[in-house]
Amino acid sequence: MRIIRSPRIALALGLFVVFLLAVIGGRISGPDLAAKLAARAEPVIADAGGGGKVQARFASPNGLASRHPVLVGGEGLDDATRIRIARAVRAIPGVGGISWSDGTMLSESSAQIQNPLHCQEDVQALLRARSIRFEEGSARIDAGSEPLIDEVANALRPCLGSIIAITGHTDNSGSAAANLALSRERANAVRDALVDHGIPEDGLRARGIGSSQPLEGLDPADPANRRIEFSVVETVPITPTPVDTPGPR
Repeated sequence: MRIIRSPRIALALGLFVVFLLAVIGGRISGPDLAAKLAARAEPVIADAGGGGKVQARFASPNGLASRHPVLVGGEGLDDATRIRIARAVRAIPGVGGISWSDGTMLSESSAQIQNPLHCQEDVQALLRARSIRFEEGSARIDAGSEPLIDEVANALRPCLGSIIAITGHTDNSGSAAANLALSRERANAVRDALVDHGIPEDGLRARGIGSSQPLEGLDPADPANRRIEFSVVETVPITPTPVDTPGPR
């Protein structure tokens, strides 16, 4: 039998054997580990608010077992809940990096979001006495609200690194479809205005929900339901600012 005398060749062969054994071992133990991690993830996801809506799939794109799960579902969940679910799954011993099926990753920055309470309090103080107004029946922000937008942007700067949600609401006058569209347009208008005032767009999430969530204790047709709400991920929602200009909806 020929003896390998070159140390480099011997080392390379040794590394190859170790790699081959690791691959074989992974293929044997991988599915079992993935199944155990999936079983552990299910109650964790439910506790975090994704029960029946989100599933953790411990498999790579080519179908092999993986400890790096892809979270599937949860399209209707808010950003705070999605981050909470991803954090909870990643905290399971043995779990690697987390991603969502839509491509969103749980980055270190999102995992380390702090509760910017001082920011929350500052915005609450601004919106306690004033509100963001729009031109009648329009998504155009009233010129008189521009100074308030600037102040809100300054108050939100300490929250950078968090996800700031902007939600538009209407009262129930007019059709549901028109109310939904207008609420979205107004939320987008506020987002764009904040971007113009220096708030990074990638930290803002704008959506409209029409008249589906009137203020507690108010008639759904009350004009005070025409409002913009701000909330910062992982904090108590910021006090809503009513849209108190008259209008058909």
